[in-house]
Amino acid sequence: MKLTQLLERLEYEVVQGSADIEISTLMNDSRKVQKDSAFVCISGAVVDGHDFVADVAEKGAAAVIVEKDVEAPEHVSVIKVPDTRYALALMSAAYFGYPADKMKIIGITGTKGKTTTTYMIKSILEEVGHKVGLIGTIEAIIGEETIPAANTTPESYTIHQYFAKMVEAGCDCVVMEVSSQGLMLHRTAGIPFEIGIFTNLGRDHIGPNEHADFEDYKRCKGLLFKQCKLGIANVDDQYFEDVFSQATCKVETYGFSQNADLRAVDTHLVSRPGYLGVAYHVAGLMDFDVEIDVPGKFSVYNSLTAIAVCRHFQVPVEKIQKALKVAKVKGRIEMIKVSDEFTLMIDYAHNAMSLESLLTTLKEYDPTRLVCLFGCGGNRSKDRRYEMGEVSGRLADLTIITSDNPRFEEPQAIIDDIKVGIGRTDGKYVEICDRKEAIKYAIEHGQTGDVIVLAGKGHEDYQEIKGVKHPMDERVLIREILEELK
Repeated sequence: MKLTQLLERLEYEVVQGSADIEISTLMNDSRKVQKDSAFVCISGAVVDGHDFVADVAEKGAAAVIVEKDVEAPEHVSVIKVPDTRYALALMSAAYFGYPADKMKIIGITGTKGKTTTTYMIKSILEEVGHKVGLIGTIEAIIGEETIPAANTTPESYTIHQYFAKMVEAGCDCVVMEVSSQGLMLHRTAGIPFEIGIFTNLGRDHIGPNEHADFEDYKRCKGLLFKQCKLGIANVDDQYFEDVFSQATCKVETYGFSQNADLRAVDTHLVSRPGYLGVAYHVAGLMDFDVEIDVPGKFSVYNSLTAIAVCRHFQVPVEKIQKALKVAKVKGRIEMIKVSDEFTLMIDYAHNAMSLESLLTTLKEYDPTRLVCLFGCGGNRSKDRRYEMGEVSGRLADLTIITSDNPRFEEPQAIIDDIKVGIGRTDGKYVEICDRKEAIKYAIEHGQTGDVIVLAGKGHEDYQEIKGVKHPMDERVLIREILEELK
């Protein structure tokens, strides 16, 4: 492949050598460079690819793509671009033969609800025969293959590599989570999104190596709506207008508001022992009843989003109703049947905002007791511990404080920090450091009509202790506990 082909959609300057050369591979990881590779120098938060020019030249790289001045041996072509992250995205698309152009790409951005909504959309579209690829926080799904995720939105090279595999696997649609980080770092640059979705915006991901401030976070979310044909937005969110202020796409809205194009009306909670759900009527652009096996108002938002998207794929109403009834997401309000007397669920809520949203939702079902089991990760902000402790102390009838990825900290020190937060409330709590023992306590002490939440781990199937990830899946722990309690 000619380097000029990879650069065809970019502005660039040939600083040394020629762009009219043959390239074997495109790389942004210096360790993987081989003879005749083109190496893109990315300025990362920890390492700078520009520091590895001599190293990749020695390995036989034919060209380096840079955004800064570098010294390179004369046999290496040096191509300068305004932004190497942006260049990597467009070069990756070209390298894999523009696979995104061969499918309909649906991108979802927002603070909460991205993951659940991607699975709902996938479920509905597959109900009518589409083959749907998925890229998100938990995994990438390509046909029968699933690849665990490292980032919500992978590096651009990986995205196009996945797209190419999806085309090969016969996918005609892709639904993907698009994080503000992914947008800020140009990981999704150049992708022709058919539909972009905005779920909501909360104060998250602000700090070193993330967003400088809330304004920047908001601005980055809005970038998606400059590169999609249609934007579908939650009109009830207070930042909706800010996020769409620079949008260049056609816009449709959903929500509870009378102004929404697609509205939820007559919402009511559905509950019986071991089951919590929600039912409502869809009005506006469509007209039918829905019931979902996932509790709460945010489930209404997630399902409305999915309905708004699938309307554009002409999915019949009965197929939407059926698919929404069975759409499940691992670790997102995942009900685990342990008793006919009380309800137990696993959820990924691992910060104060998501925990507050979850517990507030569950309180609406008027349980006998709301029991919340959680811990906090080690080597992370202490504020998160105080805040989560305070939220659980305020909203739960009983908090069970336990361990969750202590990393290089002592689990007891983390528990003590959580207790500081709970101490600001008059909430009752017990502390049981071993997570399996804590879950066993919750199940053994479950009362009729209780709702018990195991928060924080969700889809994760490990516990990280002193740099080692030990296998630990809460579903497995629950099965073991039920065997022991027999």
